[in-house]
Amino acid sequence: MADKIAAKDLVAKKDDFVLIDVREADEVAEEGKIDGATNIPLGQLIRKARQGALNDLKGKTICTYCNGGYRGNIGADELGKAGFNSITIEGGYAAWKEANGKKK
Repeated sequence: MADKIAAKDLVAKKDDFVLIDVREADEVAEEGKIDGATNIPLGQLIRKARQGALNDLKGKTICTYCNGGYRGNIGADELGKAGFNSITIEGGYAAWKEANGKKK
């Protein structure tokens, strides 16, 4: 299991992390994403990490997220196995929106 950060804690520390949204592009287009986050769907993220395409991010802390937390947790866990320092948002993007007062 990946380490988690509460959405309310991430609000103040957002700039300390490389944010990666692991949802599919259509989900991001429909729901939006955290400002500054990069969208890399979960399957691509795992593939890129295993192939070394994300090695420039080693040494930084990556925070992955999806809508509810499940895929974000998988992404952070897989990155951790590949030698990255990674966490995920507890409750995902839904928790982030709630912590920022952006209820849909």
